[in-house]
Amino acid sequence: MRMSRKMEHVRHALEIGQDGRTGLADIKLVHNCLPGASTDSIALTTRIGDLIMSSPIFINAMTGGAQETEAINRELAVIAREKGMAMAVGSQMSAIKNSEVASSYRIVRKVNPSGIVFANLGSEATVEQTERAVEMIEANALQIHLNVMQELIMPEGDRDFRRMLDRIAAIVDRLNVPVIVKEVGFGIMAEGAAKLKSVGVPVVDVGGSGGTNFAAIENARRDIPLDWLNDWGHSTSCALIESVSVYGRGQVLASGGIQTSLDVIRALSLGAAAAGMAGAFLRVLMQDGTEAAMKRADELHDGLRIIMTALGAHTIADLWTVPLVIGGETAAWCAARGINTTEYARVRKLD
Repeated sequence: MRMSRKMEHVRHALEIGQDGRTGLADIKLVHNCLPGASTDSIALTTRIGDLIMSSPIFINAMTGGAQETEAINRELAVIAREKGMAMAVGSQMSAIKNSEVASSYRIVRKVNPSGIVFANLGSEATVEQTERAVEMIEANALQIHLNVMQELIMPEGDRDFRRMLDRIAAIVDRLNVPVIVKEVGFGIMAEGAAKLKSVGVPVVDVGGSGGTNFAAIENARRDIPLDWLNDWGHSTSCALIESVSVYGRGQVLASGGIQTSLDVIRALSLGAAAAGMAGAFLRVLMQDGTEAAMKRADELHDGLRIIMTALGAHTIADLWTVPLVIGGETAAWCAARGINTTEYARVRKLD
């Protein structure tokens, strides 16, 4: 059942696509007519906790757990290796329960022995299971994904979400690699971010809406859809602003429908340390192949250098200081939630 579900998710993700309603179009970067930079002076390196990444773009968690998904993970690992990007695997619970499918995850480390790789499990995992997941792929960090609404819509999904925070706290306390808690398209907002920070979670990945819609995917698998829940959750822009208000700049990752270099720059300028892309790479890989996906990575990196040069931002940290104006639905949301957006419109100093 779990193995067939993995390929169902891939198929539905490609069929449904991404709606693009990330809210990032509400972020207007202030033009700098005297940037004092050149494309040769731009550094794309960034830091997630103690991990130094050569690119602020990483391939976010997608799949694993079936023979067909092993081929996908192998090619994604090739892209990550060749383009210097970190990569997260999909949930490894299937391999924890059935060692026969562990190769669909181990292939990532086999193909990319020196790269930064994130293990992945859900919040139902025990400490022992997370240790096994990290060991399985010699991971540099662990993602714990939060997907409550997906599970509730999923016909065979979980229905009990008690003690989630307690389990996360135990994992953070005992695991010997950094823990990143991520949403899967519904957004981590200020209240959740504060709880995660209180138990020592060092980094969160906001996982806002606008990308792969797991509510819609699970509804496509139901005999009687709950499609009135397909719009549940919060945009990537709102989730990012709220989480940064709790964690501060550089301690938050952005994901959820990010597809272009401009999306990445907008997210970084709001305070993200890096931006995760999943569906965008998957679609190119499946439709046009590995070489096309690597070319897409090159285009994204070139686009980052162009925009950073225009802004006079030599580093990712410099982007955290550039002025921007927040408008549209994102500004309205921030006003209702008591978040002051005017400070973003001025040149900001690093803390």
